[in-house]
Amino acid sequence: MTLTSLYPVLMTDDVPATAAFFTQLLGFDTTFAADWYVSLTRDGFELAVLQAGHPTIPASYPRATSTGLLVNLEVDDVDAEYATLVTERGLTPLLDIRTEDFGQRHFIVAGPDGVLIDVITPVPPTAEYAAAFG
Repeated sequence: MTLTSLYPVLMTDDVPATAAFFTQLLGFDTTFAADWYVSLTRDGFELAVLQAGHPTIPASYPRATSTGLLVNLEVDDVDAEYATLVTERGLTPLLDIRTEDFGQRHFIVAGPDGVLIDVITPVPPTAEYAAAFG
């Protein structure tokens, strides 16, 4: 198999609201839009939004749940993104900004339909975790 692309597709009950969250708050651009599907891109990365229950979804999976789903957005300056998204735009952090021993400074906000958005800047890990990196 030759892989030519890989991107998440988030199933939602409200395609316009989910697409608006990613375009208006997180700076994604729309590359294709239909009432049931929206394709988004930012800085060469792709994400799509699909209407739950659409006929392209197998009948045995009429509604996928986003429970346990994190969308990680790795950025150059997590503190600046925190100031924009939380302080200026009013998103409520579910996990406030902090630095983790395993090598991340990050915060988490909720996106539509329960998807968690983890905004991350890599930082040097502590000595305890440094050896775990290959």
